[in-house]
Amino acid sequence: MSKAKAAPPPGSSWILRSRRPQSETIPRRVKSSGRKALPRSCQELKDVVLVEGSAAKLECRVSAFPDPFIVWCKGGKQLKDGPKYRYVFEDPYFVALVVRDGVQADLGGEPPPDVAWLKDGDDIDEDDGVLFDIGDTDTILTIKNAMLPDAGRYEVFAENSLGTGQSFALIDIL
Repeated sequence: MSKAKAAPPPGSSWILRSRRPQSETIPRRVKSSGRKALPRSCQELKDVVLVEGSAAKLECRVSAFPDPFIVWCKGGKQLKDGPKYRYVFEDPYFVALVVRDGVQADLGGEPPPDVAWLKDGDDIDEDDGVLFDIGDTDTILTIKNAMLPDAGRYEVFAENSLGTGQSFALIDIL
């Protein structure tokens, strides 16, 4: 037998959105002066470095009355409290989300990177024969009708305010 979750009363739900992964609806008591107040964040969410295979923690301080329902989201979708995402309430004003066993998919892709492709050290421009497909977590270079002159060293660079990444491959045309 499962219990259905009741919807929060009108005007008392709150969705915290960050550039990083976030959580599900959980009622939490917040001290107040007794006057009704819209939920507000008392501390900006900060960027967090997530090392693959390790855990990361997002922290936020909130203030509201009546008690708000706290919702952590990633990409507009709620994250469920469980083995992967854990909610932490350390005091009445402090809420956090712990992301366990970090993987590439846990990243918010924010800010999105600038991507550049090079062949033999020279920038590659898109045209009818060369296409770039830049997704949230990957980028693909497609060369239509590859010919012998298309052989060489291909490099991709991705950069945002969090850092730079690059990779290369040698392409032979037979």
